[in-house]
Amino acid sequence: MSLDSLYQELILDHSKHPHGKGIDPADGRSAISYQKNPICGDEVTLQAQVSADGSHVTAVAWEGTGCSISQASASMLAALVAEDAGDDGMPREQALALIEGFREALRSRGRIALDEETFADAAALSGVSKFSARVKCAMLAWVALEDALARA
Repeated sequence: MSLDSLYQELILDHSKHPHGKGIDPADGRSAISYQKNPICGDEVTLQAQVSADGSHVTAVAWEGTGCSISQASASMLAALVAEDAGDDGMPREQALALIEGFREALRSRGRIALDEETFADAAALSGVSKFSARVKCAMLAWVALEDALARA
């Protein structure tokens, strides 16, 4: 796989036109996580809003700077949560399963592809798993959501 194919049109589109970007003061229960990739300097601050009982993720918003993969990954995660959230939000267990599935695929060195039905646009990041230096870039927002949910 070449770097040209890695930066697919979908990744570039999410990087240029991000979903869920912009953190506002939260109403209700929420937590913020800041994550930085010390190798390349990519940064993501992600806010997870959860239901009053903490059982559902109701919204994900983020801010960040960095490469197109890190920014697109955060955008794709926010869009995925928004699309799958429904009226009550995404069940916390579902969000945690998505994070674990994403992590497993990205660490697989290309052996596991992300399912498009489960991961929507984020499935375009499957190719990143073949470039170990970029895995942390793609994982940044997902690790931030995992951390925020642990504290929300």
